[in-house]
Amino acid sequence: MLFQVGGKGTRPTFFEMAAAQQLPASLRAAVTYSVGVLALRRPFLHKVLDYEDEFFALLMLVLETHSLRNTDASFSESLYGLRRRSVRIRAKKDDTRLKSSDGIHHSGLEKRQRVLSVVFMVVLPYFKSKLHSVYNKEREARLQASLWGPTDERFDDVDYFGGGGNPLFSRGGTDAETSVRTSLTKKIQKIIFACYPWLHASCEGLSFTYQLLYLLDATGFYSVGLHALGIHVCRATGQELKLQGALLSCAYTMLDYAQTGLIAAVFFFKMMEWWYQSAEERMSAPTVYPPPPPPPPPKVAKEGIPLPPDRTICPLCSQKRANPSVVTVSGFVFCYACIFKYVSQVSSLDSYS
Repeated sequence: MLFQVGGKGTRPTFFEMAAAQQLPASLRAAVTYSVGVLALRRPFLHKVLDYEDEFFALLMLVLETHSLRNTDASFSESLYGLRRRSVRIRAKKDDTRLKSSDGIHHSGLEKRQRVLSVVFMVVLPYFKSKLHSVYNKEREARLQASLWGPTDERFDDVDYFGGGGNPLFSRGGTDAETSVRTSLTKKIQKIIFACYPWLHASCEGLSFTYQLLYLLDATGFYSVGLHALGIHVCRATGQELKLQGALLSCAYTMLDYAQTGLIAAVFFFKMMEWWYQSAEERMSAPTVYPPPPPPPPPKVAKEGIPLPPDRTICPLCSQKRANPSVVTVSGFVFCYACIFKYVSQVSSLDSYS
């Protein structure tokens, strides 16, 4: 089959694998948003945001290790009913009745494969995110230097591999040691800036190639990491799920309660966020007063010309206005020819006097 979209067999579809791969990124965004909202009320949680990469890597390390130990699957794969199987290729027999898939034998994961799976799912993404952070900061610094000229302090005070205030290389010691460390840091930054785009493009290209081949049913490995470890991702059989449910019935009951409680907690949290946000907006919003009443009309001078009762009449010529023009100092409207002639005469009298 060219495009596998159905749910037949033990081989997961491309959409199942894509959904399982994107779940950690969605989980990270949700956790970061939740911690960011809570940090508005609890300032000490800003430290968690400062060490966001380390905090999420530790969280995924616990989840992935526990999931691989109990279900032979990653955390996201276990939620979709998938399992990891070690691949062993048998020698093909000269029998035309045998299919090519008969030469592949699946077995449980070995300890080495579990450990390396954690490395590929947690450790390598962590270092990649750190390299991406270094690259972005170096690129911003070079862009700023191109616009405003080079500065003395660029990355000496920047912490790349931690979110806090400790720099990459601790300061102290003699000036010679500091200069050596500074020069070494800049060399590392230049190397990362030059090599990271190629590394990132290579990783994305390999990932796209494997996903395309998996979609076309040309390979059983969804990613280069699974191919390097010799692991196929398969659907869990009904017997496996039934056995696991029998062994962990209490755990599943607690999981159901935890899931219900989590949904209720999320709903309560969103309601409280809306409530407090509305209260803060009411407190911070400026008081809106009603518009003041219009001022009373100006009094007519003793020897002045009164305004006509009809607003369409020019006060100077007592005719209907032609080409209406507004005098900015008073706001009154006259005919353009009338007010121009009047202002010109007043200006000439003032100049003579």
